[in-house]
Amino acid sequence: MKREYWIIIIVYIGMQFSSLIGLPVLMFSFNFLGISQNLAVPIWLIASFMLALLIILFLLRKEIKAHSFSERGSSFGTSVMWAFLGVFLAYLAQAIAIMIENRLGVKTGSENTENILRIIELFPLAIIVTSIIGPILEEIVFRKIIFGALHKRFNFFISALISSVIFALAHQDPAHILIYSAMGFAFAFLYVRTNRIIVPIFAHVTMNTLVVLVQTVYKDDIDRLRREAEAVQNFIGGFL
Repeated sequence: MKREYWIIIIVYIGMQFSSLIGLPVLMFSFNFLGISQNLAVPIWLIASFMLALLIILFLLRKEIKAHSFSERGSSFGTSVMWAFLGVFLAYLAQAIAIMIENRLGVKTGSENTENILRIIELFPLAIIVTSIIGPILEEIVFRKIIFGALHKRFNFFISALISSVIFALAHQDPAHILIYSAMGFAFAFLYVRTNRIIVPIFAHVTMNTLVVLVQTVYKDDIDRLRREAEAVQNFIGGFL
């Protein structure tokens, strides 16, 4: 694997753990300045993700400039087609995973998603991280670098499985590891099918944006439907 790729992975990991030091410092500074400490989390989130993206794009500048970022992938028309189809493919993979989790008795709703929505509700600008910057970083790290390196040694299934599980674990929501892994499989397929990282990036960005918008605009309706579904599931479970 290229030296730059190792540095990118280190930058990504550093970004994930930077809040352990940076967040307490920012909260102390906000308290000293009389600014609400509640804003520290979304502001640090935006700052750390944007800095990581800038560093990673800088490390990839030669590939981007040389037009090798697309790695001689499929035609523009084919890429556009798969980019849009990829959104539905990712939703389908997620839906199947949710059905399997329901069968296994996994509680509906994601704690990770709920935390993100609370941050966006507190500081709406944070949506640029969840909907744009985050997906770009994840596709570069988990698909282009990790999956790409594995795919040079193993077949698609093994490479997608390993990289998707790592992708799922990175979301720190172990109860829904199947959902994140299924999405990782879908994005890996898009990358292999087109050999253009921009395709899974587009699908990922679109999917995250739609999820955030729907769960923000229809939050009350979704909570009501979720409670009703859990009540029905508990009622049926009592007779089994």
